[in-house]
Amino acid sequence: MNHGRAPQPAEPIAIVGMSAIMPGAVDVQAFWRTIVEGQDLMGDVPPDRWLIEDHYHPDPEAPDKTYARRGAFLPAIEIDPMALGIPPVALAATDTAQLLALVAADRLLNGAGFLERVDRDRAGVFIGCAALQLPTEVGARSFRPLWRRALLDSGIAEHDAEAVCERIAEYLLPWQTETFPGMLGNVVAGRIAKRFNLHGTSFTVDAACASSLTALSAAVDDLRFGRSDLAITGGVDTLTDPVTFVGFSKTPALSPTGDCRPFDECADGTMLGEGVALFALKRLADAERDGDDVHAVIRGIGSSTDGNDVSIFAPSSPARNGPTATGVRGRRVQPAHGRPGGGPWHRHAHRRRRRGRRPGAPSSPTRTRAAMRPSWPGVRWAR
Repeated sequence: MNHGRAPQPAEPIAIVGMSAIMPGAVDVQAFWRTIVEGQDLMGDVPPDRWLIEDHYHPDPEAPDKTYARRGAFLPAIEIDPMALGIPPVALAATDTAQLLALVAADRLLNGAGFLERVDRDRAGVFIGCAALQLPTEVGARSFRPLWRRALLDSGIAEHDAEAVCERIAEYLLPWQTETFPGMLGNVVAGRIAKRFNLHGTSFTVDAACASSLTALSAAVDDLRFGRSDLAITGGVDTLTDPVTFVGFSKTPALSPTGDCRPFDECADGTMLGEGVALFALKRLADAERDGDDVHAVIRGIGSSTDGNDVSIFAPSSPARNGPTATGVRGRRVQPAHGRPGGGPWHRHAHRRRRRGRRPGAPSSPTRTRAAMRPSWPGVRWAR
């Protein structure tokens, strides 16, 4: 199918399947209900993540502490490791991101029967995921020489110092054969490909807050260039450990009032959360031919980097307007009120990263209007 086909850079791509595990929701339907009902799923850090009294301090200047104690956390998920191809003995040595990505992929692929209708040699996996938590947990064991030195410098006898080090090590995960692959970000995608015997392109991409969309862009390109007939893509983020909270606190980027308010004049920072969302993509023509459910159609994607701007975190409006215009131009995307002179209505979904920045940052709607006006000159824009 489609072997050696000429690239089709504007070919529409269909979203034919979805799977999600989100705060307050164990599947896509439950997640949609939380959106429709406007549920606020922010809450205090659960004690099974980390203890607030160990790492929280209201003073942002307190060393090695976070001034945030809230976030959006995933509910408990029952996992049968054997059903996912993971021996129970290796469960503790497998990062949560890898495990939940497998759960979501299993629901996505087995639930809709995609694998029965596709050549597995032409099915790829493209996952957006940043750092994993397991390296920090296992890596702490490497600091044993420092523990021992500090104890000896404090006058503790060598025998007692060794006993204390042993006691500390008991709180940490031990190394085993499965630990190294279990702590690698690239294995998030690799486990999906291995479990479902997919032989197409497979990789994990880390592009910070744009990781999932960068993975989506790569998946769309793979389909448009004819390298695959089915692409599994999406984002996985389960990293809400103390190190991440402290890092965002010292930037500082987290909301001191403990809430994330995108597009609100009261926005004072972002907050951290967990989530897993995967999509199955096919070329629209193939999806229609195969009788797949089409949930949405992707017509254009654009991307850019801020370049040499004020700081590594500061957004650059000119740089970010570019991909918006590029993604729309030439993709037959029309504003939601319909084509000039009548005709079918089109809905335009536009994603902007908005993390609840402090006042002063250019608003996403402002940048969107600036980028869209050349493509839709007759549109009146609301403020």
